[in-house]
Amino acid sequence: MTKKVIQINKNPVYDVGMVTTVFSKDTEFFGDLSFKKSLQINGYFEGEIVSGGFLVVGEGAVVKANIRAKSVILMGTVHGNIEATQRLEIHSTGKLYGNIRTAKLQIADGVVFEGACEMIKGDARKQDKEEDEKASEPARAKAEAVQS
Repeated sequence: MTKKVIQINKNPVYDVGMVTTVFSKDTEFFGDLSFKKSLQINGYFEGEIVSGGFLVVGEGAVVKANIRAKSVILMGTVHGNIEATQRLEIHSTGKLYGNIRTAKLQIADGVVFEGACEMIKGDARKQDKEEDEKASEPARAKAEAVQS
């Protein structure tokens, strides 16, 4: 007897993992959006996006927002800046009108990109935190010297 495999969740799967939430093509969303795992937008979004997970802007989607996430896969249109602390992939149907700040960048042929690009080392959050700690070390040393 053969086993029948039933797929309960039909959400897409990418190299970075499976998408847990999908906004369909009919969805319009306005405001600030924050999520921890993953999201795919196939409709229209306007506002700001912050995530510790990954974001997929699907083919045909229009996003007017500044985006900050671990990884971003772009197949639709984004009007705004993207900060992807791990990686940014722009597929051939992708259009980006804004600046990029990322550790790894992959751009396919046929992409529309108008903006500037800044490559960062590793995870930007870790880098920023380390810079803050280094900046506060001399102040701590002075404070300790004054107390002695």
